[in-house]
Amino acid sequence: MKDLNFAEDIVKEILQDFDRISEERKSLESGWRLNMNFVQGNQYCEITPVGDIEDYGKQYFWQEREVFNHIAPIVETRLAKLGRVQANVSVRPFSQDEKDINVAKLSTNVLKTISEENKLSELLAQSNIWSEICGSVFFKVVWNADKGRAIGESKNKKLIKEGDIDIILCPPYEIFPDKITNNSIEDCKYIYHAKVYSIDEVKELWNVQVEPQTLQVFSFDNINNGGGLGYSASNSRYATSKKENSCLVIEKFERPSKDYPNGRHIIIAGEKLIIVEDLPYQTEQDGGYGLPFVRKTSLDNVTCFYGNSIVERIIPIQRAYNGIKNKKHEFMNRIAMGVLAVEDGSVDTDNLEEEGLSPGKVLIYRGGCNPPKMLNMGSVPSEFDNEEARLEDTFVNITGVSEFMRSSSLPANVTSGVAISLLQEQDDTRISMSAESIRNAVKRIGQLILRLYKQFAISRRLKRIAGDNGEVQLLYFQGSDLAADDLVFDTDNELNETPANRRNMVLELVKMGMFRDSNGGMSERNRLKLLEMLGFGNWESVQDINECHRVKAQKENITLATKEVSPMEYDNHELHIDEHIKSIINEENQSIVTRMDKHIKEHQMLKIMSNQTNMLMEDNNAGE
Repeated sequence: MKDLNFAEDIVKEILQDFDRISEERKSLESGWRLNMNFVQGNQYCEITPVGDIEDYGKQYFWQEREVFNHIAPIVETRLAKLGRVQANVSVRPFSQDEKDINVAKLSTNVLKTISEENKLSELLAQSNIWSEICGSVFFKVVWNADKGRAIGESKNKKLIKEGDIDIILCPPYEIFPDKITNNSIEDCKYIYHAKVYSIDEVKELWNVQVEPQTLQVFSFDNINNGGGLGYSASNSRYATSKKENSCLVIEKFERPSKDYPNGRHIIIAGEKLIIVEDLPYQTEQDGGYGLPFVRKTSLDNVTCFYGNSIVERIIPIQRAYNGIKNKKHEFMNRIAMGVLAVEDGSVDTDNLEEEGLSPGKVLIYRGGCNPPKMLNMGSVPSEFDNEEARLEDTFVNITGVSEFMRSSSLPANVTSGVAISLLQEQDDTRISMSAESIRNAVKRIGQLILRLYKQFAISRRLKRIAGDNGEVQLLYFQGSDLAADDLVFDTDNELNETPANRRNMVLELVKMGMFRDSNGGMSERNRLKLLEMLGFGNWESVQDINECHRVKAQKENITLATKEVSPMEYDNHELHIDEHIKSIINEENQSIVTRMDKHIKEHQMLKIMSNQTNMLMEDNNAGE
């Protein structure tokens, strides 16, 4: 009975707190839904006083209600720009010690491999869509015990796997902070992750049977709310629909506190308590327990946990633009079709309304009455064109997405190369804040990946990792071989540099002789690297033999950490000895030092024997 009351109290407490946060966030959710409707083309809707999104109909049957969507191409242009921000993460060593350098290389390769396995580039592309429309999006980086290689079987014949990282994209609808006025993840004491699951999914994931519910979820459908005189048009609408046999799963991640030193992790499904445990993830520096979330915004909002979107700023401009364009068309309809003035009782008005004044029509009117006549509607006022041009300029001023950026065409009055470069630089500057948020998110994701590996990858594991020269390496490592606190995370900033700009810069460096040696020539290695920098890849299949020896020596350094390795006669002993000495200088483990010292002495013996053999062969050749 005590356990039952304990579970009921926790469920009641969480549901009440969750309802409070949901009510506080209701106006924000309405804004997100309005943004999505406007991007999709449903631009004749508004937020009601109760927070719903409703479409308002035509006031007159002849009213023009076409949509001239400028928001969608603006968002698409920003997404294309942000798509150039690379998801590559590199790790720089804390010092120039050989041990730190090797740890940095291993950590970088592990991050690249985990990013590829979780398709981080695709997740970033999807996250850009959410953040550009709704203002913010979130990543959840957790340890999934059901991923990775199988390492055994349980008693019930279920595979036991070594586990691996899971990167989950969470739309802003699913994330609920303790206070919506918090400015970052670090300010939150706890965060709810709420998502609708089917009853079968809950049964499969947690082996718990819950009562089915009918919940409101978001979906897309079509609505006939556009068109004009004599025709209608449909637009996509972001609305709510009912999902049967489902339940709301709420997952709470709570930071460590005085009452809960290790934090809390709670999961409830419907009104059933599934899990109550300590916070499972050590995501903070020095192994502290923390929240496994990463926040990415389009534009930061200092007064709110969620970011702002460009879309919400240009909705009033889009409404005004639709209005002015449709009014122009209504005016032109009046001019083209005419407005007929008819004396009361002079003609059959019902027939005239149905058929109009078709060519060749015989119009009969009562004798003694004035014949019908067309009113002079004049021409379309120039104010319509002026206002339309002003609104188009306002789109550019608010969003920073110019015609040069949207249509990839130069303005008619711009011919100078310097002016073109300045235009491109201005376009990039307006979007740099969103790009910086992407890079910060990737850095934070990289930190969480390495810290979770240090926590959970206790035993050594095998990973297929792409090396620096393009070859695929199989490396054994464990979490303790990685470092997440003493390293600096970097990402490639490609927003301000196009591939053409980089190629021109490399060619300029070649002309300056930066790739030539002291003799004025270019080494084979520099030539291959130059082709790679120019974007042509590695054209040569044969690698520099010395580089191959260095890679082999570095692999031996890793293997010597666990077991002895015997050198080969064909090794370049001088290069191998240099690589091994660089590694042994800062090594503190005495057993590893002993193995490496023995290995170096074996190289030295083989080097002496090789030199003696060469001298003997030279003497024999001289005697002959």
